[in-house]
Amino acid sequence: MLKEIKIHNVIASKLPIAVVAAKYNGRYVQGLLDGVAETFNRVGMEEDEIVTIRVPGAFEIPVMAAKLAKSHTRNFGAIICLGVVVEGQTEHARLITEAVTYELARLQTDHGVPIVHEVLLVQNEEQARARCLEARHNRGNEAAQTALEMAELIQEFDKRYA
Repeated sequence: MLKEIKIHNVIASKLPIAVVAAKYNGRYVQGLLDGVAETFNRVGMEEDEIVTIRVPGAFEIPVMAAKLAKSHTRNFGAIICLGVVVEGQTEHARLITEAVTYELARLQTDHGVPIVHEVLLVQNEEQARARCLEARHNRGNEAAQTALEMAELIQEFDKRYA
């Protein structure tokens, strides 16, 4: 059963948030981006506090996330990674998403920057529509809320213990 996204009480990040989004399966990824924007607008984040970078596909997301995580010119509160991979008749989709998942987890722990993994592996277009285009299930909203919550947690941790 598809879970409905709950709206949490989150606040705008004191640090900018980066979004890396695939162009492939653009209609669905745009739906995720719209969900992210809706949450950021709700908490009052300004446009200049959000950096959005589009990459060709899901496989290219980790390299850009790595550049952002290592950035010396800008310190990001969190990095949101958005993509949609639809399963086909071969193992290609699973291999892509497994590689992306591994790299994003590694980057997060190596650099101490929260990386929100919203690169979806779906079985069909119907699942993509439900998770990307329907407001009550939009995983972009969930990703933005997670990014804001983690950015705040990391900042509080650093203030207390770093």
